[in-house]
Order: sequence, then structure tokens, then C-alpha cells
Amino acid sequence: MIQVDEQLKTKLSSVTFSDLFAGIGGFRLAFESFGARCVFSSEINQNCQRVYELNFFDKPFGDITSIPEDNVPHHDILCAGFPCQPFSISGKQKGFNDQKTGSLFFEIIRIAKHTQPKVILLENVKNYLTHDSGKTLDKTVASLRNMGYSVFHSLLNSSKFGIPQSRNRLYFVCFRNELAVSNFHFPTGTRIPVRLLQFCLPDSSTKKFIISRNDITINDTKLSESLFNNFPLKPIRIGIVNKGGQGERIYHENGHAITLSSAGGGVGAKTGLYKINGKIRRLSPRECARISGFPDSFVIHPKESESYKQFGNTVIVDVIQHILLEIIKTGIFESAGTQNKPIKKIPAISNLI
Repeated sequence: MIQVDEQLKTKLSSVTFSDLFAGIGGFRLAFESFGARCVFSSEINQNCQRVYELNFFDKPFGDITSIPEDNVPHHDILCAGFPCQPFSISGKQKGFNDQKTGSLFFEIIRIAKHTQPKVILLENVKNYLTHDSGKTLDKTVASLRNMGYSVFHSLLNSSKFGIPQSRNRLYFVCFRNELAVSNFHFPTGTRIPVRLLQFCLPDSSTKKFIISRNDITINDTKLSESLFNNFPLKPIRIGIVNKGGQGERIYHENGHAITLSSAGGGVGAKTGLYKINGKIRRLSPRECARISGFPDSFVIHPKESESYKQFGNTVIVDVIQHILLEIIKTGIFESAGTQNKPIKKIPAISNLI
């Protein structure tokens, strides 16, 4: 995650937020890095609740559908990485018709109608943009606008934000109409090149993740150097295991990781396979944490299968931090009487790393 400059650490110190579908706390790490205070969190998964509580000393409430809106304190910002499975290309794509998780977006609407936050910040998969021929997006935007919000959305890839993982996600930033934010600009990236190898653990800590098989094919001797000079970097495929199906593709250590997944099969399930220091292996849970923007001080689940699932579902902390920087620039959280004045210039992001 971004090491925030001293002058920004308290920029949101007077701001409260609610963390819905909180997962293991990616949103919370980003918000608290600018001094914001969480007043409510909700997460149904008990394994995620456990990790969240270990790190924030605050156990989230459970199933959001059973929580009366009157029990949610008023807050300035509502954030939510609401369930993506009904909209993902890897799922059945039932969308809002998925009775179990597809309608959970409307729980956000229910809570927001009561608490009237100044800002709503949402995250979901790339496919949400085109799901059901665009009808899902249209319904989402219409629902938010009907509550009195100006709605902005954009696809952002974590590869552009100092994170060596190609993870495209759709973000919504919504402002109450009375705030008169007519032109919100999403962040464009850091221009700081990073490689997967920079985030890897020492070989001595990753022996158990090495794959030893006789059907591995590698072709990395004729790679063009220009592949590693582009920005942003991408996953660079250099080989396969077996026939190269899902979880059987091997990537270069000096490129980026593929999108971490909470599901999927193959020998490289959930993380992909990489040639790192001459060894073919999966990524460890701690490396998955690192390429999701979580600091090494973050306590991860002791069970590897759960940890992989959690980082396959999490938001990227650095991307949320960059979005928050742009929200800060709007000046809506400046003190009364200075709200309409030009705010103090935010340092270039390169100075915050």
C-alpha cells in the first residue's frame, strides 16, 4: 500500500465511513491510511470476520440482509466491494436474478437511503460493465441517481498503480447532488514500474510451493527485452504444464501476476504459475497479500486455502488509496467556510511512495 505523506495522514480525520461486504478489510486499510474512522462494518463470511477482527480489533456484523438500517450509524462515506460472482465471466452470470447474492446491491441502496452518506464508493468485476448487454450497469446507475447522487464509474487495472497484478475492476464514485461535484477525475496511475519478483519471498520460504513435474514446457530464451520495458507491465507467458489449460500456464518473474482468483483449478489454481529464480511455483499466501497491497504486518488466515480465497476476492488497497486521493482533491471534506476555496495542492503520487 502507499506510504502516505505526513500532510495527508489526517486529511480524512473528520470523516467516518461504513464498510459493507468488508471481506478482510482492504477498503478499511485504505481509508484509515488517511485518518478516516470506521463506524460500521458488515461481512457474512466467518473466516473473513476472523481475519478482519485480528487486524482491526473490530468484528464485523454478519448478514447485511438481517441488519435493520436503523442499526447502521450515519457516516460520510459508504464503501462496498459487493459480491461479484453473479456478474463475473467465470460464474453463471445471473446478475440481479441470482437470489442468493445478485440482489445484494440493493442492500447498499437500502442502507444508503437511510444514512444518506456524502459519498458512495463501490467495486465490482470488469464484466459488470457489459453484463446483460449493459442493462445491469444502467439499473445500477439509475438506482444511485434516483437517490440523489451524481455517479461516476471507471475501469482501473492495478497494474497501473504500483501493484504487479493485472486486476481490472469497475469502480463507482458517487457524490450527493448538493455537493455539486460535476466532474470527478479517476486516477490514471503512478508510472512507477514494478515487477513480480520485487514482491516475492526468499526461496527458503517458498519451497513448498514449487511444482516438480515431467510435463513442464518452458520457452523463455528468446524473449524480447522490450517486453519488460513497457508500462504498465503485463503477465508474460513463457510456458505451460500439461496442455496449458486453466491453472497450467507459466509466467515470467519480471512481468506481472495474473488476476488472483478465489476459485479455479489446475496445478496453479488461484495464483497462476511463475518461473521465479529458476523454479516453477505458485505464489504463497503472503505474496498474494503483497500483490494486493496488504503490508507484511497484516495478519493473514492460517489456513492456506482460506487465505488464497480471501485474496482472490479482495480489493486492491493501493487502487482504493489513489481513488481516495482524487476524492480529497474535490474539497468536499474541507472544513466549513473553506469548502468552495481552492484546496491545498496534493503532492505528486510519486512523492507518496
